[in-house]
Amino acid sequence: MLALATKEAFNAAAVQDACNAAALAARVAAKDFYNKHGDRDACGFAWVDVYGVRSNSRLGRTLQSYGFRKSYTGSLQLWNPSQASTQSVSILEAGAEAYAQVLRDKLGLDRASANSRLD
Repeated sequence: MLALATKEAFNAAAVQDACNAAALAARVAAKDFYNKHGDRDACGFAWVDVYGVRSNSRLGRTLQSYGFRKSYTGSLQLWNPSQASTQSVSILEAGAEAYAQVLRDKLGLDRASANSRLD
């Protein structure tokens, strides 16, 4: 479950470190996918959803400072976490998966997931 849910366990530096590591992992994953497969796939979008984190909690506010926004589904959402300048949905998905995996590993956010849709 959520490792940083309690006030005593919240560590802003750990969240910042995880978000920075996740952004780097997303960029590397997207670049690696591009280098291996090229930019030839369907157009689309990819993002990361984090469920179970209130937007007004310390964790929620810290995630929002890294670009997450509250979505209509109730999650905190970050679009194009790899910041890849492409429309290839596979490249964007690779970056979103990497970002979500780092959040799960470093912060215990087991409800962090990558999502995508075609354009």
